[in-house]
Amino acid sequence: EVVVVGAEPYPYYQRPRLWELLSTDLAPEELYFRSLEWYAQRGIQVQVGRKVSEILPSSHQLKLAGGATLTYDRLLLATGGRAFVPPFAGVDKDGVFVLRSLADAVAIREYARRVSSALVIGGGLLGLETAQALLTGGLEVTVLEFAPHLMPRQLDPEGGRVLQARLEALGLRILTGVATEAILGDERAAGVRLQDGQEVAGELVLLSTGIRSRVELARQAGLEVNRGVVVNAELCTSDPDIYAVGDVAEFDSVVYGIIPAALEQARIAAQNMVAAGSATYSGTTMSTSLKIVDVELICLGEALAGGPEFELIRHSDVEAGIYRRLALHESKLVGAILLGDTGGARTLKRLIVSGRDLTAYKEQLQDQSFELETLST
Repeated sequence: EVVVVGAEPYPYYQRPRLWELLSTDLAPEELYFRSLEWYAQRGIQVQVGRKVSEILPSSHQLKLAGGATLTYDRLLLATGGRAFVPPFAGVDKDGVFVLRSLADAVAIREYARRVSSALVIGGGLLGLETAQALLTGGLEVTVLEFAPHLMPRQLDPEGGRVLQARLEALGLRILTGVATEAILGDERAAGVRLQDGQEVAGELVLLSTGIRSRVELARQAGLEVNRGVVVNAELCTSDPDIYAVGDVAEFDSVVYGIIPAALEQARIAAQNMVAAGSATYSGTTMSTSLKIVDVELICLGEALAGGPEFELIRHSDVEAGIYRRLALHESKLVGAILLGDTGGARTLKRLIVSGRDLTAYKEQLQDQSFELETLST
């Protein structure tokens, strides 16, 4: 018997596609991964709009808001993460949003239709996708990034410079190395004030400043919690009957925060919930992808690996919007950045996973025209 309980009034939907709602007439239901009927036909009970208020490990029960209880033999925590809201003055004004849920996306779309300009605070993956969606919707959009360059968790400074040039060519205004101090306006947002005193106008403010794991239920239940809910190689928490996966789970001191890791963890946790010890998780090779109009970016493995122990192979062409960075350790590929030309990404990911020695190919790798797929043989 499988019961799924979620506080949101929708079945599971494709969260990475939320930004698509902002500039289209896409119906929210079109993001559903499966309909409620699909689950019911397979004997899966999906209870939407039901919030769990407490986990009672000693009695193997969940207490729901409103007082009802559910009993479990094995429990999986897939509570994900929440958008981090910095303590700026004015974050409670109308017109200030985060994009984390279907309800958020619908609210942003409705508000965006009544304004002409937007500010996106945060130049990471989600911030840039959201900024482009708002631009496509007809707004003037400015991106404000605290770091010296865009996507600092995935790109080095040169890669960030190439990406910024490409996105500015599409019409985005981008300010890097700036820190927001306050959101301006009376009851409604009208812009932001930066720490250097500069003011930037914008009628809609989107905060894209990171995610924090939803660990409150786990902590209250007495489970081991760090940044996420700590799990072992079986994806089991400190309670032998409670498992955790996805953005809430921390394995080997890492909260992956990417879909491929969540899917891999879910498969392994499910096996172990049915037959304890039947599958183990050893981590997921990091992969991040961005596609905005014709701008494509893929980051793999230790994309920012650097230091004397690493050999770096770079190629940069700002005018063409192309950047490639390969990081090798002891002649084995450990990380890659492909911007503009993402051909060979699958081959590179396989090389990272396999740890194949590339000594014989180092000279060819220096040549940007070298077909990376050649390495798959």
